[in-house]
Amino acid sequence: MWIITRTALLLCVFKVVTFPGPDVTSDISVIYQGWYEVLKTGTFPLDDVAWQYPPAAALAVLSPDLLPFLGYASAFFVLTLLCDALVLSLLLYAGGRPGKSQHGSWVWVAGVPLLGPTAYARYDLMVTAVAVAALLAGARRPRTLGALAGFGALLKVWPLLLIVGTPRGRATRRSWATAAGTAAALALLLHATMPGALAFLTFQRDRGTEIESLGALVFQVARHFGWQGEVLLNYGSVEFVGPYVTLVSTLALALTLLAFGWLAMWRLRAREFAPSTPCDAAFAAALLFTTTSRVISPQYMIWLVGLAAACLAFRGSRMALPSRLVLAATGVTLLEFPVWFAHVVAGDPLGVVLLAVRNGLLVAATLTACLRLWRQTVTEPRRRPPLSRPAARADSPASAP
Repeated sequence: MWIITRTALLLCVFKVVTFPGPDVTSDISVIYQGWYEVLKTGTFPLDDVAWQYPPAAALAVLSPDLLPFLGYASAFFVLTLLCDALVLSLLLYAGGRPGKSQHGSWVWVAGVPLLGPTAYARYDLMVTAVAVAALLAGARRPRTLGALAGFGALLKVWPLLLIVGTPRGRATRRSWATAAGTAAALALLLHATMPGALAFLTFQRDRGTEIESLGALVFQVARHFGWQGEVLLNYGSVEFVGPYVTLVSTLALALTLLAFGWLAMWRLRAREFAPSTPCDAAFAAALLFTTTSRVISPQYMIWLVGLAAACLAFRGSRMALPSRLVLAATGVTLLEFPVWFAHVVAGDPLGVVLLAVRNGLLVAATLTACLRLWRQTVTEPRRRPPLSRPAARADSPASAP
């Protein structure tokens, strides 16, 4: 199944088969390759506001140099395929160990092609490979988890969420300290050697409300009732511009802060950590981060598919239902981009319904994941008689923080 689906993806990105909708590979052949030419000169793309990525993203953009016998886009697609195969290999290996399951492998095999050629036409799958490797290694090697999370954070920020669910004690001290040290050292190195390493912070601050985000549904509906705004290509994505957009963007940021406040409260109140809890918590955190964001680009679904697969590699994970909701949302995402993206941009009934369904599925997955995480680690341990609680060392995955 993996070979069949990935062959289909390669046929699409190499344009042997024409996929409906806009050409998703232009980001690689035009935008990424343009950044590649600038990065080779020893500086970041300071004059391009579409460069909104942490400094280590330069490594992904420059990675086609590893295959100099291929053109830039072709090399990028092949490297993405190799990262895809690496994730599957890690999940298959982990699934064969005691207490693990092959369900995670099937989530990955099915989930990636549900996004269509976009999965191979962005560098997010590379970042997801780092994240899955971090979580699967973290059960036994917290420093490896921390190092990969710190590195991943400088690739695309969100992998820093991977350490939110580490058990309190030695595992947290080791993983958090290693993550901070890795991220700081790499950031300082890139800042010292290449001008503009931190320019992405300014570009991200100035972003508005992207038309596929949860908050954008307000304007998708409002423009049918006389809202006088417009849709523009702004800061590298298609965004709403006009009255009240700044307000909705601010509310989205506030909602993200509230989500992280809930995560902090969960961590303080969690009483027992199962072996799957680090993966489950990372999945819930990524869902909160994605769903409340001002931007929900289609490729973000790859993060959630990868984390769902990591969760279901553990037999004790309770993230089966949220994972299925994410897979369904990924399939709807393919329909809204690229298949019927023109309808989304136009805001006609089909476009609005697609966004409402996709974002509704994400909200349902987020609430379900958070509720199940809370029940497993906070509510149920509190109700359990003390003598029935598992006796474990303070630094073990099943211990109470």
